[in-house]
Amino acid sequence: MTDPINDETIEDPINDETIEDPINDETIEDPINDETIEGNDEDFANLLESYDSNSNNDLRVGDKISGEILSIGMDTVFVSTGTKIDGSVEKNELLDDNQEMPYQKGDKIDLYVVSMTEHEIKLSKALSGAGSANQLYDAYQMSVPVEGKVREQCKGGFYVELLQKRAFCPISQMDTQFIKNPEDYIGNTYRFSIVKYENGGKNIVVSRRQLLSQELEAVQTDFFQKNPPDSIVEGTITRLMPYGAFVEIFSGIEGMVHISEISWTRVEDIKTVLNEGDKVKVKILSIDEGKKKGQYKLALSMKQVDGDPWNQTLPVKVGDRFKGTVKKCMNFGAFIEIASGIEGLVHISEMSYVKRILKPEDVVSVGDQVDVVVKNIDLENKKISLSMKDAEGDPWIGINDKFSVSQVVEGTIERKEKFGFFVSLIPGVTGLLPISAIKKHSQPTRIERLNQGDSIKVEIQEINIEERKISLKPGDEDNEKGWENFSKNSDKGNSDFSDQLKKLQLKFS
Repeated sequence: MTDPINDETIEDPINDETIEDPINDETIEDPINDETIEGNDEDFANLLESYDSNSNNDLRVGDKISGEILSIGMDTVFVSTGTKIDGSVEKNELLDDNQEMPYQKGDKIDLYVVSMTEHEIKLSKALSGAGSANQLYDAYQMSVPVEGKVREQCKGGFYVELLQKRAFCPISQMDTQFIKNPEDYIGNTYRFSIVKYENGGKNIVVSRRQLLSQELEAVQTDFFQKNPPDSIVEGTITRLMPYGAFVEIFSGIEGMVHISEISWTRVEDIKTVLNEGDKVKVKILSIDEGKKKGQYKLALSMKQVDGDPWNQTLPVKVGDRFKGTVKKCMNFGAFIEIASGIEGLVHISEMSYVKRILKPEDVVSVGDQVDVVVKNIDLENKKISLSMKDAEGDPWIGINDKFSVSQVVEGTIERKEKFGFFVSLIPGVTGLLPISAIKKHSQPTRIERLNQGDSIKVEIQEINIEERKISLKPGDEDNEKGWENFSKNSDKGNSDFSDQLKKLQLKFS
């Protein structure tokens, strides 16, 4: 090592290397990397030139930038501009509808350059305040949004004041949705895009919808990236139609829940289970692009949010007896809700032992609570067979203790057929009085004249428990024969008395 004062060479005791005097512009050897650094002032000049080149000379008023929020102050937010000068935007301009700051340090934000000097860059979401026709024309040329206040409604739209100039906004360009109440927009301040600038600013046409659509497209893209198909989101029911419900899951993003996707149970009338304005959770089934750019067709499902209940453990098994709710009546039976999303069928033949059911509504109504017994479970086809009559009890149990052959009982004619009468002996037990047995009766006409609901005495001839059949015959046959014998004997006695009387008359004549 060379002593810079005494110009003597000094050996480096650590690296055993030699370093030349940096003051005399001599070569310096890097003791660590073993590299050579030229010691001159050109490096500082190059760095300064490089820094100066990164200036705001390429940035112009009207340019749109995407910058990172560097800091958030009480009134001002500072944003990087990609130049040596950071931009500033008024904090109030970034607040949302609830007057809250939706951004934080590090977030990216899109803004426009509205003014700039050698030391300052002003950023904004739109041009605002007092201005000139030149500023409006520049905003038109550079597609810079302009802040305007809706002053009054006019034919076909609204008059809007922007930079102290009057412009026209067609009603179709004021919002992305159909406007029901135009008066709601009067007095409000919005950002507009100038779509026509003619006659030196005497004819200015603006659009708010254009900006909203651009913003919507950006947030929709971000939303769909974060919520792909199979995602579960919350939405609001906006419309109810006979075939389904329309649900808004994000601002400007609406999908449809088909009526078959509302519930695992059958839904006949959608208005009985849903209302407009209801908050619901839905699963995104598919996302398809619509016919127009920026439009999407979303298929949604409410019932799939919690999964298929049939894939979970069923709350019942064969033989279980429980109380269920009647959800729907059909010609062939009634559907009973077993659990949320799971229904079983009570066939019309399983509704009663006591009487013959012609239609389910004769014994049950939608909403009724009924006792049922599980007869069969078919998981593969998602079917459960239920019985109401088994829950009531089988009246044929112990039938031999109730009736016996040759027993005469009084029953009620349940119905009349060509081949005979069905006679109800007790609720749920019916026997058949054949027409052949009626014909053998001493007075068949008297029996044939009986009507449904009339009482009749019958004698039990046969009981078949396996086939649940009881054969009957008229029960007053013996009484009829006794009356006939009495009549015959009476007639015979009267005849003998007459003969004796005649003989006495002849004797004394």
